Amino acid sequence: MDLRDLMGSPDGPEQPICSRRGCSEPATFRLEWNNPSVHTPDRRKVWLACSEHRVFLADFLGARGFLKDVLPIDDRG
Repeated sequence: MDLRDLMGSPDGPEQPICSRRGCSEPATFRLEWNNPSVHTPDRRKVWLACSEHRVFLADFLGARGFLKDVLPIDDRG
């Protein structure tokens, strides 16, 4: 899976989809994270989540100390 699979492009889905394995629902949230042992503090990786999997993915990242922010997908601020 690459960024085209997540965010949509002419070669990928038009609607961003949830990053949860096996889910093909439209994403409505951005989970911004980084792994402090390998990423600089300002680096943000992004997982996308549907409403159903937002808490699951946030808990997964949060338990590892990786989660930085959860935002609506349209908020790129």
